[in-house]
Amino acid sequence: MRKNQRATKNLEAVAERIRLHFAAKDTAREKALRLSREIIRYSANAIRAVHRREETSAEQLLSSARSLLKELERDVLRKQNDLVHAGFINDAQKEFAEASTTLALVTGKSLPEPETLGVSYPAYLNGLGEAVGELRRYLLDSLRRNDLSRCEELLAIMDDIYAVLITMDFPDGITYGLRRTSDAVRGILEKTRGDLTLVLRQKELEEKLARISDQKPDVF
Repeated sequence: MRKNQRATKNLEAVAERIRLHFAAKDTAREKALRLSREIIRYSANAIRAVHRREETSAEQLLSSARSLLKELERDVLRKQNDLVHAGFINDAQKEFAEASTTLALVTGKSLPEPETLGVSYPAYLNGLGEAVGELRRYLLDSLRRNDLSRCEELLAIMDDIYAVLITMDFPDGITYGLRRTSDAVRGILEKTRGDLTLVLRQKELEEKLARISDQKPDVF
């Protein structure tokens, strides 16, 4: 009996250290969840602002999201670095990357790099892939307004993104499901190319008919 007591006399101290460790990790995780939700919300609202052509508002929302990302990195991930690989962290970074790249591409600015955004490479690439869907929406809205000025340029950008994504032929454990994103991008690209081609041909036909109509002599 005495031997067993000596063998376990430090058990409570060990248990207390583990308890404190888990408590700190749980607190950090809860804060990370809260910040991630807010980052996703700001990013989603930024995308909506982009589609409303409210670029200043989109930039302000992304600035708020970026501040939260920095807080997440400073106050949580540096202290509990195993949370870096949590799914909700990746989702927040991905949404921020999607919104940031969407705004840059539709406004004709340089594409922000992952290091500038402060996101991981998998989050950046998946966010860029999802931005293709937003570019399609932007392009279709332009078509409805009969504005074809940048439609072919946007389609070319979508094509460029897809061309890069399909070269990232690595396991999903490394890319966080990028292959699935790439497959979705391919479908979006094909549909958008078909939609734009149909509109351009229709416009070309209308212009030809208009020229023929102008060339006909007036009949009295």
